[in-house]
Amino acid sequence: MASSLPLPRKRTSTAGSRVVDLAVARDARRLREFQARCRGVDEVNRKSLSRLFQTGLIFTRHGARLGRELLLAHQHLLRVTDLLARVGELSAAAPAGEADALYDEAKLLLARTSELTARCNGVLARER
Repeated sequence: MASSLPLPRKRTSTAGSRVVDLAVARDARRLREFQARCRGVDEVNRKSLSRLFQTGLIFTRHGARLGRELLLAHQHLLRVTDLLARVGELSAAAPAGEADALYDEAKLLLARTSELTARCNGVLARER
């Protein structure tokens, strides 16, 4: 016996579905990752500088040099923060190469900053 009830229909609603532009999502993720990396390096630099003061090493010639290097690293991080802010302000109409150039400069500055921080951390580890 066949049922006279109609079969349930699948609902295909377009109101709930969203189209995501993967290029925009990728760029947003890249920006968030750079910002997180910048915050992480800044935190390590702050800890290194506080250890320089806590150990009294900052008052020696070698410690003063390390303090200046940490200051330079902090200046690099300020520049990276500025570059990332500029990337975030770029419109979709801006050429893609402009954002890539800013990211390349930020990557270079972060590498220099990481090198300076690692050097300072190595000296502080030997002083313990």
